[in-house]
Amino acid sequence: MIEFYSEFIQSILKTLPDTPGVYQYFDSENNLLYVGKAKNLKKRVTSYFTKEHDNGRLRLMVKKISNIKTIKVNTELDALLLENNLIKSLKPKYNINLRDDKTYPWIIIKNEPFSRVFYTRQKRNDLNEYYGPYANVKVMHNVLDVIRHNYKLRTCNLDLSESKIKKNNYRPCLEFHIGKCLAPCVGKQSLSEYNSQLFEVRKIIKGDVALTIKELKNKMQIAADNLEFEIAEEYKNKINALDNFQAKSTIVHPSINNTDVLNIISDEKTGYVTYFKIINGTIVNSQTIELRKRLDETNEELLLFAIIEFRNRFNSTSKEIILPFELETKLENINYYVPKIGDKKHLLDLCYKNALLYKQEKEAQQAILDPEKNTERIMNLMMKDLRLNEQPRRIEGFDNSNIQGNYAVSAMPVFINGKPDKKEYRHFNIKTVEGPNDFASMEEVIFRRYSRVIDEGLPMPQLIVIDGGKGQLSAAYESLKKLNLIGKVAIIGIAKRLEEIFFPGDPIPLYLDKRSETLKVIQHIRDEAHRFGITHHRNKRSRETFKTELNLIKGISDKTAEKLLQLFKSVNGVKNASKAELINAIGKSKSELVANYFNNL
Repeated sequence: MIEFYSEFIQSILKTLPDTPGVYQYFDSENNLLYVGKAKNLKKRVTSYFTKEHDNGRLRLMVKKISNIKTIKVNTELDALLLENNLIKSLKPKYNINLRDDKTYPWIIIKNEPFSRVFYTRQKRNDLNEYYGPYANVKVMHNVLDVIRHNYKLRTCNLDLSESKIKKNNYRPCLEFHIGKCLAPCVGKQSLSEYNSQLFEVRKIIKGDVALTIKELKNKMQIAADNLEFEIAEEYKNKINALDNFQAKSTIVHPSINNTDVLNIISDEKTGYVTYFKIINGTIVNSQTIELRKRLDETNEELLLFAIIEFRNRFNSTSKEIILPFELETKLENINYYVPKIGDKKHLLDLCYKNALLYKQEKEAQQAILDPEKNTERIMNLMMKDLRLNEQPRRIEGFDNSNIQGNYAVSAMPVFINGKPDKKEYRHFNIKTVEGPNDFASMEEVIFRRYSRVIDEGLPMPQLIVIDGGKGQLSAAYESLKKLNLIGKVAIIGIAKRLEEIFFPGDPIPLYLDKRSETLKVIQHIRDEAHRFGITHHRNKRSRETFKTELNLIKGISDKTAEKLLQLFKSVNGVKNASKAELINAIGKSKSELVANYFNNL
């Protein structure tokens, strides 16, 4: 069914990642239709366009989809939480009646005398304190269990205002008698004592367990010094419980609130900036924009432009912006923060991953929709990165293979427009070099190859890639010098260990970004040269190792000899075969060569 949708939709579906995330569907007027979660974005989103849907509303929505955007996250739980927040904040048309209508719970501390602590699935704009939401309900219950087992908080819904308590209309309940509550309802616990417990409870909910444990240890020591061993034992039990407990938000720490996060990735023509809006440790808004460079703008200029754009677009009032680097231009009443470790660094890395994913999806879609434009982009990028005078439309690579100088061969893969062209591949048997001399072998092969190119008027490459460091590159360069090709064709070497790029006469290597498309093309050439060379080397070694008397017959190839041995099992079997059997196996002319050879013996 995919072929019935637009080329643009097809290109998006082909380039979706196999990762957890959230997907958003838009119509032709860029109205948000639907937000969904997925353990595997590619499988889930593709299923909408490959299945027959019984639900008429669903069929109608799929027909309206004109664009698909995705947000990549690390886990399925992150996807669940992000989906929930996006649905609440963006209210897409087709999410009104959710099939998976989950409202994630929050922990609430009621704004009342002797505040209760419990969970709720409805967060309101009131004076109560809310912590969450918790995509993993088990984590939330673990938090509440630690609080209930270690702190004597009330669970009843009585009105415990001072005036009500003074009327003395209440009686202690079972919770008091089993030691779970100190009965503030009858004045057995003061409000200040109760609030000191709430102070520790808040820190536990926020994940500040280490600080709470430190304070409890101090209190335990003071109690022990005062010989109050029962109180010290209570503190010890709390410490043990907290040591075995971890409470963290699904995305990041809930204390990260009302914060903007931006990260950028760019190439020579375009910048991609991803924005996250963080509320209570969760991503409530995410968007990536593509900024076309006009005057070779820097990443700082692009990022500053994106900050203003996103803050206006989302009406952001954040006082803190998390960035990958410090900006020289300061914004009034806003602090920049460049994290190195921790939750904020986790958010920044996740932001970068989404910018990178957006860039890769755009380029992959471009490659499908307009392959010529994509090729032009890659060729220009390689020309810039490798300091070439022209686009490397034809690249030839070289790698040598031998075992202690025996069975020495060389392989030459050919790449046209950045892609392997296997019909142009060539391999060479080393003829003039004895022993394991890789430099001399490289010099021989380069001289033989480009002597033939010149003599026969074959296409000259714009770039030669040598698999090896400065030694192999220098040997190849000497052959080009003998052929008067210096300045007419570019040549580089790539060393395996650190992926160093060497240029003739320059002792300092070039280090390309590990994610660079230029490096990926060069690595592909190197790997193809190695693979093709190893294959040819093994074939030659096999032929040399398993030569028989049949290989001595003039006009009988290695392949024919191997076929005869397979059919007749041995040289003696071939010798005793009838004329009819030989003709049936290898034809009349070759059978006569075999018969004459053995008759002359």
